[in-house]
This record gives sequence, C-alpha cells and structure tokens, in this order.
Amino acid sequence: MQPNGASNGTTQRVTINDLAEALGLAKGTVSRALNGYPDIAESTRARVTRTAERMGYRPLAQAQAIRTGRVRSLGLVLNTGNADLHRPFLTDFLDGISRAASEESWTLTVSTATGVEDEVTSMGRLIDERKADGFILPRAMYDDPRVALCKAREVPFILYGRTGDPEGCAWYDISGEDAMRLAVLRLAGFGHKRIGFINGSRDYTYAHLRHDGFLAGMAEAGLEANPTTMAEGVLDIPAGEAAGRRILSADAPPTAVVCALDLAALGLYRAADGMGRQVGRDLAVIAYDGIPDSAVANPPLTTFSVDNKAAGQRLARLLIARIRGIDLTHLRELAPAHLIARQSDLLPDFDPDQTTRAKLNA
Repeated sequence: MQPNGASNGTTQRVTINDLAEALGLAKGTVSRALNGYPDIAESTRARVTRTAERMGYRPLAQAQAIRTGRVRSLGLVLNTGNADLHRPFLTDFLDGISRAASEESWTLTVSTATGVEDEVTSMGRLIDERKADGFILPRAMYDDPRVALCKAREVPFILYGRTGDPEGCAWYDISGEDAMRLAVLRLAGFGHKRIGFINGSRDYTYAHLRHDGFLAGMAEAGLEANPTTMAEGVLDIPAGEAAGRRILSADAPPTAVVCALDLAALGLYRAADGMGRQVGRDLAVIAYDGIPDSAVANPPLTTFSVDNKAAGQRLARLLIARIRGIDLTHLRELAPAHLIARQSDLLPDFDPDQTTRAKLNA
C-alpha cells in the first residue's frame, strides 16, 4: 500500500481533515493556522505548517480563494520608464521576494508600467481582477499616489522605504540618513573640511532623509554645508557628471563629496577626470547602494551597501503578515546599510591644514 491511502497507482490527496486528525486539533484551528490568522499562537501555526509539509498537504487554490477571499499572491508593479531606477537591485530583490513567498506557499504577480500614473493604473487593474492580495511598493515616494490607491481601496501594502505621511503605512527601509551622516564623519575624521553632497530626486523620500543625514553629519563634525557644493535631482551617471562639474568648479571646491547614489558618484568620477582631478588622490568620494559597478570603478568606490535579496525576503514576509491582519504598527522596520571601505575616499597626500590645494585650483 502506498502512503496517504494511495490505490491503483495514484496517491490520494491529503486533506485538511487528515491534518486535523494527525495533529489532534479541530479542523477550524488547522485551517486558521494554515491561513495565518493572528488569533492562532505562533507555536501552533509552526506545528501545523511542519506537519502539513511532512504529510504533503497542498491546499486547492480555487477553494481556498473562495473560503478566505485571498488568492495568496503578492503584487509588484515595476516602473520601467527609467531603467536605472531598478537596474542595480532588481534581480536580487525579485529573488528575495519570490523565495519568501514560496516558503509560505504564496506566489508573486509582477507587472510593469512606464510611469507613476501607469503604475497606479496597473495596480488598480490587478485589484479589480483579484490577482493580488496586497502590494510591495518599491522606491517609496514622498507623496505617493500608490499609497493613496491602496488606502482608498483598502488593500494591504508594504513600502520599501518611507513616505511623507506615515499614517496607515507599514514599511521596511534601510537607514540611508545614518549612512550619509557616517560618511560625513568618516571624511571629517580624515581631516576634510570642505565636503560636498550630490543627492537624488526629492520625488523620493530617501532624498529628503539622506539630505537631512548629510546636514546632521556636517553639524556633528562642526562643519558648515556650502550650497554651491551641493546638488540634487541626480539619478544617473550623466546627471552625476553634470552635477560634479558644477560643484568642482565652485570658488572653494570640495576636497570630498558624499553621493546619495552610486550612479551619481560614477558620474562624478567622469567629471573629475575631465577636469584633471583624480578620485582617490585629489578628491575623496563616498556613495550609497553597493551596485556591482562600484567595485570595478577606478579606483574602487567606497560605498554603503544594501542587501536587496534580504530586503525582498523581509518585505514579502511583512506583507503576508499585514494581509493576515497583523497591526501595521508592528510592521515598521529600519535596517542599517553596511560600509564597504575601498580606495575612493583615501587620499595618501591629503593635507587637511592646507586650505588651498594646488591640484584642486589648477
């Protein structure tokens, strides 16, 4: 005889009644544990889940959707209108989400859009067609229409980042503001007094936070930020090069620059090279993102890295918890970025007491 009551060469499907009998629990308790209801103790849910896996239990998706009103799918709409917004982190991010969803027997529904308005339209369509129980919202905006849609439609969501109005929001974010502050303090510790800053777009909340972090670091180091050596709205290498030329042409050019994005820093590399300055000798640079290109830059870029695979996993788990009814005040997490120290911020000949440097003013 084959396991699970098999006969005639086929294996009989394990039912929720089989699970309840094996566990010595009521059918309703098993059902609620499998569907993550918050009134079921975590120890019970774990026991039920382990037994279900051991016995090979697989719920019938259609029946479960009718019973719970859920399709057990996480929604993600990617804005492909600007490829650079997603290119550095997309593969690891999707892998993390997919793996975490699969561990809970959930799926990931991915759609693409060519702008913010199209993102909202695509999300609305997925809601209407009942193809997602909730959404992961990457690249959180300061005033985010995706958040407004989810609130209006009463659809669960989790932000990768934070938004201007936290009311009704759950999120997972990396503390970019702390990274910017620590970057300034690191450079100030090397003796730099003129530190510039290249920021991203203020459409996104991270730019507000990283700007505040930069200013906090300058204040903590006892330094004054100079608006002529600061730039914003920089999202790619060409814009980074243009911003770099502007701030390096200031009357008192910086000896070091903090960049909110690695792509901006790589553009700054081009600007410095075109102006006869060398990153790692004439100009110290620290950035943020940890994209692969930063490791092969000349010199390799000192940057704060983000584990986007781990972020994707955590976002998926938090969204499933939110869909299951966990209070959103318990679903707000902030993790640190990690410094990768390389050669771009180490100037072997730098003299902090020399207020006018021949190479910078040549």
